[in-house]
Amino acid sequence: MKKYLIILGLFTVSSIIITSCKKSSFDEFYRDPSKVTEVTIDKQFAGMLYSYRELVVPSYWNYFVILRTTAIRYVQATGWVNEANQLSPGAAAISDRWGTYYSGLAQFRELENVYNNAPVEEQQEKRIFYLAAKIFFYDQTQQIIDLHGDIPWTEAGTLNANGGDYTVSYPAYDSAEDIYNTMLDDLKAISTELNSLTIPSTIQNSFSTQDLINNGDLDSWKKYCNSLRLRMLTRVSDASSFSARAQQELADIVNNPSANPLVLTNEDNIQIDIFSHETGINSNGLRDGIESWNANIAGKVMIDHMLTNEDPRLPFIFEPGAEAEGEFEGLDQSLTNTVQSALINDGVISIYNRSTYSRNQYFPGIIITASEVNFLLSEYYARNGNTTNAKNTFETGIKESIQLVQDIRAVSNDNTTAAADAPTTAAINAYISNIGWGTDIIQLIATQKWLHFNIIQPLESWAENRRLDFPTFEFRVDASDMQKTVPVKWNLPTSEPTYNGANYQAVQANDNVNTKLFWDVN
Repeated sequence: MKKYLIILGLFTVSSIIITSCKKSSFDEFYRDPSKVTEVTIDKQFAGMLYSYRELVVPSYWNYFVILRTTAIRYVQATGWVNEANQLSPGAAAISDRWGTYYSGLAQFRELENVYNNAPVEEQQEKRIFYLAAKIFFYDQTQQIIDLHGDIPWTEAGTLNANGGDYTVSYPAYDSAEDIYNTMLDDLKAISTELNSLTIPSTIQNSFSTQDLINNGDLDSWKKYCNSLRLRMLTRVSDASSFSARAQQELADIVNNPSANPLVLTNEDNIQIDIFSHETGINSNGLRDGIESWNANIAGKVMIDHMLTNEDPRLPFIFEPGAEAEGEFEGLDQSLTNTVQSALINDGVISIYNRSTYSRNQYFPGIIITASEVNFLLSEYYARNGNTTNAKNTFETGIKESIQLVQDIRAVSNDNTTAAADAPTTAAINAYISNIGWGTDIIQLIATQKWLHFNIIQPLESWAENRRLDFPTFEFRVDASDMQKTVPVKWNLPTSEPTYNGANYQAVQANDNVNTKLFWDVN
C-alpha cells in the first residue's frame, strides 16, 4: 500500500458529501467524492455522521473484527473458546478502528472549513449543524481517547488545508487530559447556547432531513449534549486534575435539570433508528458478526448473575442451547479449550437471543440510553450521600433497561426465537429486591451497567470496568502468553511509529497496554 494511503487515518484526504440524506434512500445519494459538485454545511454535516455509522449501528466489521476479541472479551460479555494470547489486542482491530475515527475526523475538519468560510448570515442560520456535529464528534473522540490515551487531534485532518501536501501534515500528539478539557469546555458552552438557540423555519426541514441521529429535534440534541457531559465528567471525576471541576459541573447538571436536560427515559434515548434494512444504514451485518465462529456464546458470569437473581431480561437477551432442554448455561472461562469446545458442540451452552440481536435487522445504533444516564446519576447521588435519590435512579435505570430489551425485540423482523412474555411488575420488583441495596452500592451500579451494556456498548462497559474495577473476572492464561492480564488500554497502531515517527517519539514511552489512562486511578 502506498504511503499516502497508509497515512489516511491521520488526515483523510477527501470530503464525502451527500446531496440528500433521507434514511430511506441514503445509498442513492451517497456520491463518489470525485464527482461532488457542491459542498454545503448541511450536507457535510450528514457526511460526517454517515462516516461514523459503523461505529454506531451494529455491523459485521465492528463487531467481529474489532470488538469480539477485545472489549467484549475483557468484560466477559460473551464466552469464547480459550486460545493463545487471547488478551492481546490484535493489530487489525486497532488499525481499523483508528482509521475509521480519523476518516470521520477529516469529515469534521472539512465541515469546520466549510462553516468558517461561509457568509456570516449563513453561519448564523445553520449554527445548529455545527453545534450538533461537535457533540457527536466529541462523543467519538472520547471513545478513541479512552482506548489509546494521547492521540493526534488539534493538528489532525489538515491535509486538505495544506493543499494535499502530506509531508507537512503529520500531526503532533495532544495529551488526553488536554483534549478532555477542551471538549468539556466546549460542550458546556454548547449546552448554554442550545438553550437560547432557535432553528430558523427555513432550515428546520433540511436539519430534520440531514440529522441521522435525532431527526432534527433540538431538545434531543440538548439531552445528548448534557448526557455526554455527565458521562465524561463522571469518567474523569477521580483524576486529581479534574476532580474539583467534575464535582462542580456535575452538581450544576444534576441540580439544574431545566437548563441541563438529560436522557431519562427510553423515549429520550439517543440512537440511530433503522427505517429500512435495504439502505446503507442497516444492521444486516450483525448476524454474521455475532453468529460466526460462535461469537454469540453466553458467558458464565453473566448467566449466573441473571439466574441467581431472576433477571427478567434473561429470555430477551439470551436463549438456551439447542440441546439444553430450556435450561440456561454460560461458558466457563476457567475450563480448557477442549472442554469448552465439547460443551459448545453438544449444544448445552446458551447463546445471545438471535431474534433480539443477530437476526433483528432493525436493531438500532445505540449511543446513549436512559439506563446509562440513570446509573450515572445514581453513582453521583451515592458518592454525595443522597442514598434515597441514588436508590431511585438505580431502580429507574434497571426498569428502563428491562423495557429497552423488550422494545428492541418488538421491532425485530425475525422470530427464530419466540418472544418471551413481558415481565410482570411483581417480577421486576422481585429482581430489584433480590439484588439488594444498602451495601457496596457502587459495585451494584457497576454490575447493572455491565449487564445493560452487554455486547452492544462494550467500549463503554470496558471503560467503566477499568474505572470502577468491578465486576471482576478470571481468565485462563498460558505461560507462553505475551499478555497475562487484561489490558488497561490499546497500543497505538503500527502505522504511527512508521509514518508519524517524529511525533510518535513524544508518546512512545506510554505506548503499551499496561500503562493506565489518566482517569484510571483505582
